Amino acid sequence: MGGTLRLLRQEHEPALRELLAEDLVERVFIASRLEASGLHSLRCFIWGWFIDGELRSVCHHGANVMVVNADDEAVDAFAHKLSESPRSCAALVGASEPTLRLFRMLSDADESWDDPRTLRPCQPMLALSEDPGIEGDPRVRPIGMGDFARYFEASVAMYTEEVGVSPVAVAAQGYLEHVRTLISTGRSFGIVEDGRVLFKADLGATAGHVAQVQGVWVDPELRGQGLAAPAMAQVVRLARERFDTISLYVNDFNLPARAVYSRCGFEQVGEFATVLY
Repeated sequence: MGGTLRLLRQEHEPALRELLAEDLVERVFIASRLEASGLHSLRCFIWGWFIDGELRSVCHHGANVMVVNADDEAVDAFAHKLSESPRSCAALVGASEPTLRLFRMLSDADESWDDPRTLRPCQPMLALSEDPGIEGDPRVRPIGMGDFARYFEASVAMYTEEVGVSPVAVAAQGYLEHVRTLISTGRSFGIVEDGRVLFKADLGATAGHVAQVQGVWVDPELRGQGLAAPAMAQVVRLARERFDTISLYVNDFNLPARAVYSRCGFEQVGEFATVLY
């Protein structure tokens, strides 16, 4: 079955929205960007794989590369297109099987793709569409701009711990604006006491009825004391005032975090992979 690769343009936006809506939990990252800006304003490329004129899969090519609904033929086409120029993205992320195939093909085609800092091949994708089964911590609240300085410090600490490099070293102004946007749109939650952030979590991507939690962090001095599960349960309750389904993905080796999410009632609905450069 032959297909055609095309750069998506404004006239393709309805078909793109329909494709993303088929599995919004998995595809909320691209859907959130589309919802915020529209296809015409995205500062990235989105390539589409068409069969008989119908959009079947897409490849988001910006700071992150993500393929959606891509079979082997589509992945091969996306890999060929991406390998035409040296790597410019910071990560490959998405459903595990096509993402890892894309990584292997790009690595074979161009050495700039062949030396990631971190490869995380198995990241369970979790979702919850009801209130958690445990009591929430009432101290968790939406973060306000008055908390910005401390919350930004905690966000930098979380990112550095998770990714292995400080976002301030990579793109200080961009990360500052990212955190500011999360707070100003009511998508950051935390426990702040005496100016100290004890816990934080963000709704990093939202579209339609789905919100994806990112940036979960507990002050290192308070870990292992039972703070995380009630705090996370409260984040879910607050988020579900606006979104029906709360999702996230977690490293398979992060057993404490997986236990927290299990206590809250999250169940696995898929598997992601991430390749960090």
